[in-house]
Amino acid sequence: MANSLRLGVNIDHVATVRNARGGDQPDPLRAAQCAIHAGADGITAHLREDRRHILDDDIIRLMDSISVPLNLEMAATEEMVAFARRIKPHAVCLVPEKRQELTTEGGLNVKAGQSHLKPVVAALSDAGIRVSLFIEADPAQVDAAIAIGAPVVELHAGTYSDATDADRPRELERLQTVAAYVHRHGLECHIGHGLSFKTVGPVAAIPTVTELNIGHFLIGEAIFIGLEESVRQMRQLMDTARLDLE
Repeated sequence: MANSLRLGVNIDHVATVRNARGGDQPDPLRAAQCAIHAGADGITAHLREDRRHILDDDIIRLMDSISVPLNLEMAATEEMVAFARRIKPHAVCLVPEKRQELTTEGGLNVKAGQSHLKPVVAALSDAGIRVSLFIEADPAQVDAAIAIGAPVVELHAGTYSDATDADRPRELERLQTVAAYVHRHGLECHIGHGLSFKTVGPVAAIPTVTELNIGHFLIGEAIFIGLEESVRQMRQLMDTARLDLE
């Protein structure tokens, strides 16, 4: 069981604001540095096919400048695999991607896509990159991830985060059960998507989870309280939930 819990901060939507007007402000690199100063253990950035927010140059600058690991979210395409193998981030998280979606809408169907995903996982792993798969909290998807050699899975928390107060305990139980299943089978378990101050505590308290990746909420909250304070409060909520396990 993990005694500590890492926080990865996704800075995509700092770039969304920048790109809405053009120019170079606000700068995603500055956001990453603020997040690190406030307690982030890693930085996550999603380089999409259509480059709607993070750009190639943002990734290069992050690689050159930040003091914590970079987790590159990307689709499993030839272009993205070549880019990742060239720059060699600490980690790559493979996610589904559709041009028309506003944000990632669910997990990869690893079970249906094993023949495509297995060589992608191998190519990235051979380059020394830690590979994770963004999946639904479903044991069948975990089994498929194991079959193609992925060392890490990130469970999609969107259903839990968006649930009503009445339904959220059931969704939490599903995350707890699958996180334990992941741990029993020797994979590292992360959780991400949609977590907020309100919803993070019970997820942070799952002892078999080693990392949470949070972005949109933190960037939105930063409008009101500043990014460092937003990250600092999330870090505190996570640490408090973890301490309660001891």
